[in-house]
Order: sequence, then structure tokens, then C-alpha cells
Amino acid sequence: MKNFTVIAIDGGAGTGKSTTANLLSNQFNLLHVDTGSHYRAITAAFLDSDVTPADAGKSQNLNKIELNSAISKMKSTITINGLTIPQGILRSDKINSIVSSYASIPSIRSLLFDYQKSQIELARSNQFSGLVMEGRDIGSIILPNADLKLFLTADETIRNERRELDGESDQISVRDHLDTTRKIAPLTRCIDSVLIDTTELTKDEVLSRISQLINNL
Repeated sequence: MKNFTVIAIDGGAGTGKSTTANLLSNQFNLLHVDTGSHYRAITAAFLDSDVTPADAGKSQNLNKIELNSAISKMKSTITINGLTIPQGILRSDKINSIVSSYASIPSIRSLLFDYQKSQIELARSNQFSGLVMEGRDIGSIILPNADLKLFLTADETIRNERRELDGESDQISVRDHLDTTRKIAPLTRCIDSVLIDTTELTKDEVLSRISQLINNL
């Protein structure tokens, strides 16, 4: 493993990105960054201020958004205007149903792009051994020079079951369509990423495979 290692994990909903990132974070002392929660947090903030997707990208609304980070238990959590939005709100059906509308706005993605890139320096300054960032455009856009790029996939039925266990009711087929067809930063697999099908693998088996890759860097 390198002195400072940057890992990018991409994949659709229910493929095991968060679980895998969390396990890697603990095993290798990596700062865990979940970029999906960033879009959910901004969505929640705009909804709370009654700002619709049609107006969210306007400078007068974006200028009211101040992004910072709070680190707890190896994970970086986004704060908006000094506030941390509870997971119960971020994962609610209300947020699930509309987050894609806010996430597709170019100015919002640009704002979060700069914030997400800054997480590397945050990890360095807090004495982490590296960074593991998960999302849908990490290897392709946010961290194109990552030391290791992973793309997780799994059978749709299994992914739906995992989402239900997490208490989320959105259909995987709908999420996949939104992720792969949006005009800005669609979900795509980088040619230099390692494909891992998690359908029949336990979380420990996934961790073992990736750990070998990290140890060989």
C-alpha cells in the first residue's frame, strides 16, 4: 500500500458501495466520503427553504450555501451552513423521489465537485492513510487519478432486497435509468476500473478481494 492511497468506488444503488467503503475505511485508516449524501443534503436544504429545482441553480440561491465537513468515526459528513442533516431525512422517500432533479443541475454539481475534490486534503491534514470515496462519477470525474478504481455491480433482485433492508423503497430499475441516462455525469464504468460483482459475495469476501488489490499498489 502507498503512503497515501486514494480509492474511487462507483456503482448503482444497492451494489454495496457504502458497506465496502466503510470496511475499507476501518481496515486501512481511510477517510470515508459518501458523495451521494452530499446531493441528498443539498436537496434537503433547498426543500427546507422552499427552493425548487427550477431555481436551485441560480446564483442568489447557491450563494446562500456554505459547505464544510465534520469527521466522525472515520467518515466525513457534509455540513450545510453549519448544520448536519440527519440520516433519517437524507434517506426519506421525499428526498429519494426528487434528489435526481437537484443532482442534475450543472451549477450544483460544480459546487460539489470542488467540495468533493477538497476531501483529499482533508484526509491528509487529519492524518488519514488515504481516502475512499463512493458515488457514481468518482473514477470518471471527481478522482480520475485515483490509485484504485472499483466498479461494483450486482443482480437487480439482490439489490432491491438490500435497499428494502436499508429501509428504502425506491425501485432499482428506476434508479438505474436515472443514473445512466442523465445528461450530466451519467453512471459509467471507467476502462481502468476493476469490476466486482457482489451478487453472491459476502461483505467480507468483497473486502478480501479489494484488500489484495490495495496491498499490491
